[in-house]
Parts: sequence; C-alpha cells; structure tokens
Amino acid sequence: MGKSRLGMESKKMKKKLIFIILLIISLFMCFPVIFLIAGSFMGVGELKSYLGPVLSENISGFVSWELLPKYPTLRSYVELLLDTPQFFVMFWNSVKIVFFSILGQLLFGIAAAWGFARYKFPFKKILFTIYIVVMLMPFQVTMLSSYLVLDSINILDTHLSIILPAIFSTFSVFIMYRFFCNIPESIIESARIDGASEIKIFIKIGIPLGMPGIMSAVVLQFLEYWNLIEQPLTFLKDKALWPLSIYLPNITLENADIAFTASAVTLVAAIIVFFAGQSYLEQGIAASAVKE
Repeated sequence: MGKSRLGMESKKMKKKLIFIILLIISLFMCFPVIFLIAGSFMGVGELKSYLGPVLSENISGFVSWELLPKYPTLRSYVELLLDTPQFFVMFWNSVKIVFFSILGQLLFGIAAAWGFARYKFPFKKILFTIYIVVMLMPFQVTMLSSYLVLDSINILDTHLSIILPAIFSTFSVFIMYRFFCNIPESIIESARIDGASEIKIFIKIGIPLGMPGIMSAVVLQFLEYWNLIEQPLTFLKDKALWPLSIYLPNITLENADIAFTASAVTLVAAIIVFFAGQSYLEQGIAASAVKE
C-alpha cells in the first residue's frame, strides 16, 4: 500500500511539474500578443520612451517595456476607427482578396482533391507528387516566373494578380485530399449500385463527409491570405490596392500608437476565424498524419 501511494504521489507530482512547465511555455509564447495589446492602449509619449532607441536614431539607450500601460488611453482606437480612411480602404482590400481567393480554391480545389483521392488515371502519382513539390516551394522561388506570367496577361497591379495564383493553391488540395481518401470505399460502391451518378456521389457524399477537411483548408488559407506581405509588395504598385497586412509594418516613432492599434484590430479577425475553426484544424492535422 505504501509503495502504491508513493507511486500515485510521484505521478501527481510529475503531472503538476509538466503543467507548470507547459504554463510557462504558453505564457512565453503569448508574450508577443500581450506586448501588442498593451502597446495599443499606450499613448505616443509612453511608446516613445519605450521604443525610442529602436525607432529613432537620435535616442540612445536600451528598449524597455511594461506589461501594463502606465497611462491607458483609447485615443489611438478612436483615431484609427473614426479618422483613418486609409485603414478601411486596406481592410476592404484584404477582405476582397481573401474572399475571392478562398472562393476560387473551393470551386477548383475540392474537385481536384476528389479526383486525386477517388479515381485512378494515368500519371496520377506523378501529378500528385508535382502538387506536393509546388506546395513546398516558397514564394521567392516562383516569384519571377509568376511575375512574368501575370505581366504577360496584363493583370499586374490589380487584385486579380493576387487572387488568380491563390485560386490554384496546392496546399488546400492536399488538406482536402486526405479527408476524401478516408471516406470508406463501401459507401461509394453502395451509392453506385443504387444508380447514383458520379456527380451526385461527389455532391451528396463526398462534400458532406469531407466537410471537416474543406473547413480546415478554409481556415488555414484565410490565415495565410489575411497576412500576405510579399505578394502584394511584388505585384501591386498602386498603394490604394494594398491589403491591410502591408499597412502594419509601417511603424515609425510618430505613428507607433496607430500601428499597434491597427495590429490589434487586425488580429481580432484572425483570432475569431481560428477559434471558430479550431476543431476542423485539429481534424485536419490528424488526417494529414494518417498514412495510406
């Protein structure tokens, strides 16, 4: 009995120790968000005193920071939301880019993923391998070729230059492919025996059963295109077309309060979408880890 009690107590101590370690790591990882939210409630003077050595060449010393603002203010929120039309122009540019990019991915990506998952055709493995390779390529590798293609069809400096390449993203196809592969073949065969056409099977069986994969792809792609920086800087020269993600890096000592507040407001949309689709993301990660 004594040994069993000691064993139980040691297990409890290990669990407590693991919990404390994970809590410390979580707080450390959340610090940038805490840093951002605290800065959004600080005035220009307070931010200057903290960030002056980084944002100004005339101020020497080291950067300091407080987790809570000494003189909290909502002035920057009022100024951003009521007196900064540029913010709303960029906000709606981001909404337009994200909405049409994801809509296009759903129209083309779902059909492509279903085809790869449920049908056999010549060079299937080779084509899917190409899909994976393209997915792994960073934007810097394909930037020049994409620029030349978009220039040849005269859509540079338009939102279409961002949306069109995004529509044919291979990442969303890969995520949905794993879910469609997990649909039992017996269900598909039963539908065929009952006389269902291939299109009806796709619409009535494939899409509903693959909905977790579709939603996880939507959430991941939203987070990616909501935070685009390199593509707009490369393909959009007209600043009136820039999305909100490019508004945020323009931090100077004079507009630091607005920049912090804009970042906090932009973060809200990403957090809402993330928590709304968290369960789908977990299923997507689990499905991606399953071997065929």
